[in-house]
Amino acid sequence: MRESTVRGEGCGGQAVRAPAIKSAGMRRPALSPSRVPREPGAAGAKDSMASAGQTPTASRRELCQRAIQHARNMRAHLARLLDTYVESQGLNIELDLDYVDGIPSAGTEQWGNLAEAERLELNVKAYRSFQDLLIEVLEDQKQHFTPASTDFHEDIRTAIIHVETFSNHLEELMVALEHTVPEKEPGNSGAEAGTLFQKKLKGYKVLQELSQWARRSISDLNQLSKNGRYQAKAPQTFQTIPVSSRRVRVRNSTE
Repeated sequence: MRESTVRGEGCGGQAVRAPAIKSAGMRRPALSPSRVPREPGAAGAKDSMASAGQTPTASRRELCQRAIQHARNMRAHLARLLDTYVESQGLNIELDLDYVDGIPSAGTEQWGNLAEAERLELNVKAYRSFQDLLIEVLEDQKQHFTPASTDFHEDIRTAIIHVETFSNHLEELMVALEHTVPEKEPGNSGAEAGTLFQKKLKGYKVLQELSQWARRSISDLNQLSKNGRYQAKAPQTFQTIPVSSRRVRVRNSTE
């Protein structure tokens, strides 16, 4: 602040210092960059994209871990749902599910040789199919098998939500890794024809195979999170393990 010299009348003519009056045109101190308000819009979106591009590894790991946790929660819910399904449908005989088709299989001999994008694409397509299949299972239960079991129906709806959310996680991961997300294909126009017993068996296989897909996805995402890229391994298959062996013994097909 500037000071001016003023002659004091009662001080023997000695000069005293008095503060100068601020000028109306004095410049205000500049704001630091951290205090400058940001305006929403394209500029903010560009900053977010640039920030995301600076830490691709962290973003990849975060997305993988979030998807893995959801897959584990989904698999735990499916284990309980399978037990409830077996009990509510009275499936206490040895079952042969070889002829039940139209359900994505989690086991394949070529799986270990697939590239990162191919694996993620197959996962996304499978979970989209399971969403339609679970809706079909729910409608069959409401119309034919357990019309009064509202809690059971709610458990199936929860499984549908799990599948839809997990599929969105995988799509988000594909975008972050700059892979092309597969286009959505039209779902089934309606439930396939078949006897009530065939519908009952199909519902069981849908839940059983979906649980195997959750296991498959956890393995894929763990590898992607740790290594950054998939590495080809020896072909491996996943055998279906009956959830409730005291009620159902299922002869597994060779996958």
